[in-house]
Amino acid sequence: MTPDQDAPERIEWQGKYITAKTRGRWEYVGRARNIRAAVILPLIGNDVILVEQYRVPLGRNCIELPAGLIGDEDGKADEDDLSAAGRELEEETGYRAAKLEEIGQFFSSPGMVSESFTLVRATELERVGEGGGTPSEDIAVHRVARAGLKEFLDRKRAEGCGVDVRLLLLLGQDIIAGE
Repeated sequence: MTPDQDAPERIEWQGKYITAKTRGRWEYVGRARNIRAAVILPLIGNDVILVEQYRVPLGRNCIELPAGLIGDEDGKADEDDLSAAGRELEEETGYRAAKLEEIGQFFSSPGMVSESFTLVRATELERVGEGGGTPSEDIAVHRVARAGLKEFLDRKRAEGCGVDVRLLLLLGQDIIAGE
């Protein structure tokens, strides 16, 4: 047991989407109203669908899996994880999944952020639109062969893009094998 485990949690600052908290010596952030996220792993055969968008905290574009908040829209407070994942997939990428499978709940950076996300595998995809996100987003959609993912990410890094940590999911076995 850590000495901070039983310390009271204090909200230091709260915005519309983010809450900064302290508990003992720890400082961390979480989503306001305990909103969670859905992260989607969209697969078409041996390809994966990725998105690229500008991320203000990074000051540059970032390559990511499609994702979005669950229950953050008006009238959708009781939205379930799979519905949110399907909605976000179509909105961001223009693909609709006939099959959505919940893989589990994960935490992005548990030493600094309390936010969790549900990972959802999306298969049997059909292109139904252009994607690109909401009018306030400028999302580019990439269909990438999984066998060429490392090279794709290397090219995007050379262009100055960041790479979301969740892409380790797709690179993991090659990294472990030393490739």
